Amino acid sequence: MTKKTSTYIIRVLLLVGTVVSLFFVPWPIVKAWIKPLPETVQEQVDQVSDYGFDGIIVYVDEKGKKPAFYTAGYKNRKNKTPADPHALFKIASVGKLYTALAVTKLVRSGKLSLDKSLADYLPELKGRIENADKITLRMLVRHRSGIPDYVYTPNYWVHPKENGDEKLALILDLPANFEPDEEYEYCNTNYLLLGKIAHRVLGYGMFQFIQDEILHPLNLNHTYGSIHDVDTNDVMSGYYVGYPADLKAEDAGSLLATADDLGNFIRALNDGSVFKDKTEQEIYSSLYKYGHTGLIPGYQTIAEYHPDLDAVVIQFTNTVNFDGYNWNLSEVMYSRVLKILRNNNANGRSTH
Repeated sequence: MTKKTSTYIIRVLLLVGTVVSLFFVPWPIVKAWIKPLPETVQEQVDQVSDYGFDGIIVYVDEKGKKPAFYTAGYKNRKNKTPADPHALFKIASVGKLYTALAVTKLVRSGKLSLDKSLADYLPELKGRIENADKITLRMLVRHRSGIPDYVYTPNYWVHPKENGDEKLALILDLPANFEPDEEYEYCNTNYLLLGKIAHRVLGYGMFQFIQDEILHPLNLNHTYGSIHDVDTNDVMSGYYVGYPADLKAEDAGSLLATADDLGNFIRALNDGSVFKDKTEQEIYSSLYKYGHTGLIPGYQTIAEYHPDLDAVVIQFTNTVNFDGYNWNLSEVMYSRVLKILRNNNANGRSTH
């Protein structure tokens, strides 16, 4: 085979590979990315229906500026109620930030030890959860326990459980996914167990401790532990693609918060004002992160602090589809909001 023939064959194979790969390109994501970037956040948010979401709330807290709210679409699509920037929203796994902080405060006060095992605090689980005598609280907080995640049990989201005991029962007596501290695997069961441990030590629920030690000191009066604690008229509706019912009244075990309450919490977590002292902050930093995302049927949340902007940016979207590119499109929306903020800061323009 001559060098010329070899080069020709390579070019043909590359062309064929390119053509084949085009069939697997996630075009909805590509389309969302390549659209011209608007100059303002509101213009970007106004494109919400193009991303497949019924409603959106974006909260931007840039240091030295008054927090800004951007909304589009519906709080309730049936009634055509416009998205309300101050509506309550189910923040799903973002609630793990509050739990990790609560555990940190209990450790700092001597009520919990990161080096004690799951079996030390909940001895009834020895023999029911593999390695319960080896899994430490530190491993639970850091998602390094190896315990199976109850949300991945068969058909969980078809018939989700309503309380912690029912959720825990789904994974009892199952084999571990890996040996303690050998790997990282995000696991909702870890944080369910942390809540049970806190209740056992305190004699009352974890959320009450969160209220007393975190929310009230920060004057966060619009964060709640359960859908049962609020007027559902104050809650942004949630939708699952292909399922006609409004999911806002469903008990998904999620905290609820307004965008500004969550934004103020993220700001306090990142500037350190939520910590009692440096030691407490160092404990937290060794355990968990300072921003989070959340996803449950009907509700998607992104809550992050961005040091280069010195800004907290919260995004709520209220339409979910676990198939396809629904979550990816929420990330594209969020990334484009950040790019607009950076462009406008660089050019001295308003983001409104």
